[in-house]
Amino acid sequence: MTKYILVSGGVVSGIGKGVIASSTGLLLKTLGLKVTAIKIDPYMNIDAGTMRPTEHGEVYVLNDGGEVDLDLGNYERYLNVTLSRDNNITTGKIYREVIEKERKGDYLGKTVQIVPHVTNAIQDWIERVSKVPVDDTAEEPDVCIVELGGTVGDIESAPFVEAMRQFQFRVGHENFALIHVSLVPDIHGEQKTKPTQTTVHSLRGLGLLPDLIACRLIVPEPLQPATKDKISMFCHVTPEQVFGVHDLSSVYHVPLLLRSQGIIEYLRKRLALDTINITPEMKLKGESLSTRWEQITSSQERLFDSVNIVLVGKYTDLKDSYMSVTKSLEHSAFRVHRKLNVLWVESSDLEPATKAEDPKKYYDSWRTVAAANGILVPGGFGLRGTDGMIMAIQHAREKKIPYLGICLGFQLAVIEWARNVLGKADATSSEFVKDTEEPIIVFMPEISKTHMGGTMRLGLRPTVFQAGSETWSKTRKMYAGAEKIWERHRHRYEVNPAMIERLEGSGLPFVGKDEKGERMQVLELRDHPFFVGLQAHPEFCTRPLNPSPPFLGFVAAACGANVLEEQMAFQAQNFRPPHPEEAMVGEEVLRHGVPVANGRTLETREVFVDGNSREGTPE
Repeated sequence: MTKYILVSGGVVSGIGKGVIASSTGLLLKTLGLKVTAIKIDPYMNIDAGTMRPTEHGEVYVLNDGGEVDLDLGNYERYLNVTLSRDNNITTGKIYREVIEKERKGDYLGKTVQIVPHVTNAIQDWIERVSKVPVDDTAEEPDVCIVELGGTVGDIESAPFVEAMRQFQFRVGHENFALIHVSLVPDIHGEQKTKPTQTTVHSLRGLGLLPDLIACRLIVPEPLQPATKDKISMFCHVTPEQVFGVHDLSSVYHVPLLLRSQGIIEYLRKRLALDTINITPEMKLKGESLSTRWEQITSSQERLFDSVNIVLVGKYTDLKDSYMSVTKSLEHSAFRVHRKLNVLWVESSDLEPATKAEDPKKYYDSWRTVAAANGILVPGGFGLRGTDGMIMAIQHAREKKIPYLGICLGFQLAVIEWARNVLGKADATSSEFVKDTEEPIIVFMPEISKTHMGGTMRLGLRPTVFQAGSETWSKTRKMYAGAEKIWERHRHRYEVNPAMIERLEGSGLPFVGKDEKGERMQVLELRDHPFFVGLQAHPEFCTRPLNPSPPFLGFVAAACGANVLEEQMAFQAQNFRPPHPEEAMVGEEVLRHGVPVANGRTLETREVFVDGNSREGTPE
């Protein structure tokens, strides 16, 4: 029987349930257990794909093209697993499933209600997805971490809370545990327990009794013994069931903090984990994971040399908009033994309009860019701020500063080249100027022009390095010289095929293309310390112990040519793709662009043909 650990939150949202859930899963993996994770988001959207980054943070993309909550990125990175779109449950997905069943007559004429039909659908979904293999063992997971998004007491989360109340009886007491994460405010040095008492009281009133209470403190001081005892007394748990999670120098210390407070021992007893058959091989893997994790966390505290990376973006007001990008930089900095300093620059602040309106902001932004060891332009949508990005790209190219462009950053690097090398001053993207006469970037022909959700080029796609690049391409060397690589995509626009010959003829090499050689996916300048752009989003596949190759090359180059040479040599012997082998089988796609893995069929879903929405099945 699969063991389930529900992680809920109280008082306020955004206090770190995802990190605590991921850290708990990591600790269970160090025992040799196989762990999967599910995130419940109680919003009506089918997925996160149509949300602004500043609305809900980064839209994280999975191998199967699922556009999901950024917490699934935490799960994949901490647990080193590959999840699917079904690992992210939304109210929209559940209601769509229930309504489709009702339309087909599956409920045999009954009145369809929240209880039992919606709550049963939620439980069935969790139980089904929790059995799906997610790691290289290809075996059913032993433990499933279920994170309930939002805050207990929210109207929209009520059906999910009720479903989980029922679920604990469906699976049995020794197979279900609840971790409740609650804010403990620190007011002038006094840790207040009343918010936690109130949220636990509400949770118990809904039929869920917390086994562990994680007290989140937004200060560097740990939970005081007196506070712990008070929460224990008024929340009807033992002191051993209360643990504190205060601010740390790095989120990678959280698993060690939880372990030091006895969370493994408690869960081992509470869920009878010793009854699970763990092979000697899995135990060794768990021990190795524990050792390596301790090494990267302890080494962080002993770093003296630093590297300054300037991120020029358009959603910098909410740093979570670039969650996977910053994680990729962190993981790369671990590898090269540098302390990472990410310097945030809002791209529009680099533009002449800001110089006129706010000269201090303009000059401060340019001073930051000028002092960078490396410049990164991440993905994004729309015209705003793109001129500032292009100026930063030109600066990196001409001043020989290491540069990495992701998705939009790749496209803008091509536009910058067209403007400043080819002399096409009006070169732009049809995303920015619909009827431009100089379209360097164009809308992909197969993408729907009438529907936004799930219609981009999404998911794991291959890139083929071009012949001859093995002798000089730093990007290819970071992938251990592979002829074909796999990264996740999320875009509607591509380099104009009509311009490729002229761009390459002028000295802009596209070293990586799709399998047909028609789509440009990696560019790299030869006479530059490191100037690379990728149409894909390699940040989605980074791991703390296996950094994304382009990011690692970029950060290494920002540290110096000798560091880059060391990492290319290391990668040649040690790089392993983070994807399961069955996922890297060729670009077999649905008509609206979602990959299908190695003969696996997907359920009937909405597809788009000639811009029209229809019900269809994979071809």
